[in-house]
Amino acid sequence: MALSPGTDPPPSLVDFDAQWDYDRPGETEARFRALLPAARASGSRDYLVQLLTQIARTEGLQRRFDDAERTLAEAESLLTSETGVARVRLKLEQGRVLNSSKRREQSKPLFLEAWNLARGAGAHAFAVDAAHMLGIVETGEASITWNERAMSLAESSPDPKARRWLGSLYNNLGWTYHGRGRYATAFDLFQKALTERQKEGKKPEIRIARWCVARCLRSLGRVEEALAAQRALYDEFQAEGGMDGYVVEEIAECLLLSHREEEAKPHFAHAYRELSRDPWLQESEAPRLERLARLGGVEPGTPAGPPSAT
Repeated sequence: MALSPGTDPPPSLVDFDAQWDYDRPGETEARFRALLPAARASGSRDYLVQLLTQIARTEGLQRRFDDAERTLAEAESLLTSETGVARVRLKLEQGRVLNSSKRREQSKPLFLEAWNLARGAGAHAFAVDAAHMLGIVETGEASITWNERAMSLAESSPDPKARRWLGSLYNNLGWTYHGRGRYATAFDLFQKALTERQKEGKKPEIRIARWCVARCLRSLGRVEEALAAQRALYDEFQAEGGMDGYVVEEIAECLLLSHREEEAKPHFAHAYRELSRDPWLQESEAPRLERLARLGGVEPGTPAGPPSAT
């Protein structure tokens, strides 16, 4: 919890930022809402506003954009001249709601305001966050410029919270270069992201970084290496009783490139069943899901079934 750069939450109040689980926004929202009575009674308006901005973020991640905007309106009504970092976080979350609800152009000035406010307050972690969001909402050279600004600040900052952004920043810029067909540059960035994730020691993030490296290997034409890396991830998920549809999709794509169409077919079907459960993909990547279903020989809308063997 950052009431001001480098400070802790008021005594008896919980560091709610440490309770974030971005994969389970509904559970995170419930935890945050349980903290509201103490936050309202504390007299710390900065803490309360920051907590409200993060509740709004959980709502946005659940695509409850109207709820998020109402929560942010309450947060904004509580701002004072003393709530500097809270104002930064408000602008960040207002921008995120707009971007996630397909109002990208409207989000840009909010992220820019957050960037300027955060730098003025010496809040490096939030300045990096703002720059990274500008890297997402901008396109072309502007996107690269903002990602590089975010990386430069994170690399030079003494704030460990700012440096923790490096894995995400290397990943994001890697995808920007990947989208431009600059696969060798992207590969180097994905490897840097993997190194950062390994330093952090969080298994889910490490696996995502490994997946990105393997995906870029496929783009570089190193298909057998990519396939081996994705199979290793598949085996790990299966050993733990879980699965990742993106891993299965990549196995299918590598097999297809290797002219092993029949071997690829059940993997495409499995990938479709896994990924079609994602509401965002249903809304934003319908052609991709339709292709997976076609190559897998299944009807779109087929319910998810148990994992198939690899």
